[in-house]
Amino acid sequence: MTTKSLEQTLERLLLKEEIEQFLYMEAELLDERRFNDWIELIADDIHYHMPVRRNVKFGEQHRENTDSESEISWFDEGKATLAGRVRQINTGIHWVEEPSSRIRHIVTNVQIVEVLGDEVKVRSRFFVYQNRLRDEVNMFVGKREDTLRRDAATGWKIAQRLIILDQNVLLAKAISTFF
Repeated sequence: MTTKSLEQTLERLLLKEEIEQFLYMEAELLDERRFNDWIELIADDIHYHMPVRRNVKFGEQHRENTDSESEISWFDEGKATLAGRVRQINTGIHWVEEPSSRIRHIVTNVQIVEVLGDEVKVRSRFFVYQNRLRDEVNMFVGKREDTLRRDAATGWKIAQRLIILDQNVLLAKAISTFF
């Protein structure tokens, strides 16, 4: 291995470690209900999107997820809407979060897909466990496709998040968590 390729490999490993630590810290903020801190990780121009999944015939996989341009989604939000959801939860009178849920985000299989200047495309898998009241349990499993943007002043920002659930019927009464 040449010195240059070794340097590139080390640089890529350090970038992956930095991104993994960012995603783990984000999960910790959400689990600890530090939503005001979490919203600071969101870029002003974010597209936060969770399409609805459909069961489709073989060969029609391109139709499996709804299109944000022309079809309904579970989430299709910008920063203003996300910040509004945070404000609503922080009032303490948000019916779906009274009493507050106990939530754990597990993030794994982090992969750097592409580096484009100050933006990095990242793919990861998640498991989100939510428990409310005594016996209300929701589990969400899927993958995320993120575009993270390095901000010189504040660190990484989430510029785009595509959330793909591995279920097409949501059994939860409401979705109040962030992914």
